[in-house]
Amino acid sequence: MSSSDLTTEEKIKAAAESIFLEKGYEATKTRDIAEAANINLALVNYYFRSKKGLFDIIMMDNLQRFFGIILNVLNDPNTSINAKIEAFVDHYIDLLKKDPNIPLFIFSEVRNNPAEFMAKMGMKEKIQQTYFIRQFQEEVIGKNTLEINPLHIFMNLSSMIVFPFIASPIMTEVFSINTVSFNQLMEERKKLIPQWIKIILTNSTQKNTETL
Repeated sequence: MSSSDLTTEEKIKAAAESIFLEKGYEATKTRDIAEAANINLALVNYYFRSKKGLFDIIMMDNLQRFFGIILNVLNDPNTSINAKIEAFVDHYIDLLKKDPNIPLFIFSEVRNNPAEFMAKMGMKEKIQQTYFIRQFQEEVIGKNTLEINPLHIFMNLSSMIVFPFIASPIMTEVFSINTVSFNQLMEERKKLIPQWIKIILTNSTQKNTETL
């Protein structure tokens, strides 16, 4: 869809998302959004009442994109834990290659009031009740994996996936690589990250067994 095919409301949202992701809430002016959308400033207020109202919509859209992937992957009853981890990594890297500013935008803005946004989405309960959690607990009971809080898996996956994108301006400069080379590294990580997680869980389980 070309920009000429967008409605005024869609143009405002597209412009706002681009600027909010780049500058954050505080540094973004309503006038900036109007200029980027090539419309009158009054129309931004007409459609969205305030910058805060428009920001909340953009934030919720991005939270849904960012966390929605988790739920679709983790609630699949027909895939193994390893398959879920592989899909988790694959989907997130694809998302961040397209929109590398999303994680920094979400983390920097949501940290001011995480309970508000998580409550609006009901995300806390949704994640805690996923099929993955039950599946992981069954693996622990069967001694097929390390007895740890599954939150460690989420933290490891998130850091392994997200950090390179947040640090990419520094990494590309220090190691003298361009965007194409960086994206190739991220494609390699699609295979490496699941392998690293599997090694951690498998080796730790074997060590625990040997000490019994």
